[in-house]
Amino acid sequence: MDDVVTCPACHSETAPGARFCEACGHEINPGMPVAPVPDAVDTASPLDSVRVVPPAPACAACAACGGVVAEDGYCQTCGTPAVKPRDHFREQPTPWVAGVCDRGIRHHRNEDAMALAADAVPASRALLVVCDGVSSSTDSDRASLAAARASREVLTGSRPRGAGTVAARVAATARLLESAVDAANAAVIESTTVARGENPAACTWVAAVLDAELLVVGWVGDSRAYWLPDSGEATALTVDDSWAAEQIARGVPRREAEEGPQAHAITRWLGVDAPDPTPRHASRELDGPGWVLVCSDGLWNYCSEAEDLAALVRRCAAVRSPSLAPAGTASGVTAAEPDPEPDPVASPVADPLALAEELVAWANAQGGHDNITVALARVGSP
Repeated sequence: MDDVVTCPACHSETAPGARFCEACGHEINPGMPVAPVPDAVDTASPLDSVRVVPPAPACAACAACGGVVAEDGYCQTCGTPAVKPRDHFREQPTPWVAGVCDRGIRHHRNEDAMALAADAVPASRALLVVCDGVSSSTDSDRASLAAARASREVLTGSRPRGAGTVAARVAATARLLESAVDAANAAVIESTTVARGENPAACTWVAAVLDAELLVVGWVGDSRAYWLPDSGEATALTVDDSWAAEQIARGVPRREAEEGPQAHAITRWLGVDAPDPTPRHASRELDGPGWVLVCSDGLWNYCSEAEDLAALVRRCAAVRSPSLAPAGTASGVTAAEPDPEPDPVASPVADPLALAEELVAWANAQGGHDNITVALARVGSP
């Protein structure tokens, strides 16, 4: 038919007028303030360039039963839909910054999104944005991707230095984060296809701006940012905008609050019906090597405390031969939990992409009840 539109990234057919491919999330019709995502760029490219690690193509064999997947994308034997590129995708703008976004096991689509950028020089400047679409809202998968890319475009357009003092740099970066969330919120609203009151598109938002030794984060919702040093105290830099966080502030034990029936009810988000999209922010001066980790609740739901997450990262990073299965994690194949006491002579994994894959596989091994996004920046030598 003449009105059929083909995605330039994965060549899937999509509906006329669609802004994003339903299979892989690639932008079809420009117009929103969303940064383009080229397949590859030189690692010496400026900060506003990114390199997307291409996902494996959809398998001809059904991931559930091994049957043949028909042209309509469903298994001829059991009817299971084929794995879509959006189900599991990766970005690695430079060797020291990378992220993995995965559908998980229980959800039928990936409503998480991320957008990364970084300078080529290790531990110089990096931007990590993670958005988690609200499952009860319409087109949350498109909204989260649009929000992540729109905010990255704003963040890559400026390098705030303020007056040169740490306080001035923090203030300037906080203002930039506010501009980024404004663009992200506008992108979510632009993605809305239903009227107010009919579950319009919504998503959470968290962004980390690493500028040498200074880390500034901003957030709306319950996606999180952590500083996980190789030695010393790990820190959760964000405080969830959620019912559970309010209960914790009132003295309810964290475990009890985060496992309650309303634990994942958020109190702030992005979208046309957002009560307050203004981001909160926090900052930290980094004084040693470690990991900046930005993630959705698909990971932290299984490992919430900063010290526990730091221990998990150390175990995963010390795996001698990481068991990475990009396609398998999206289709229900899980990896074994990392050994609690890894071989002390094993070489730690310095590659953030391998570590992100390992963390995603671990979350899927715990049940994969939600979409999972893990974005990492390595600070200092391993």
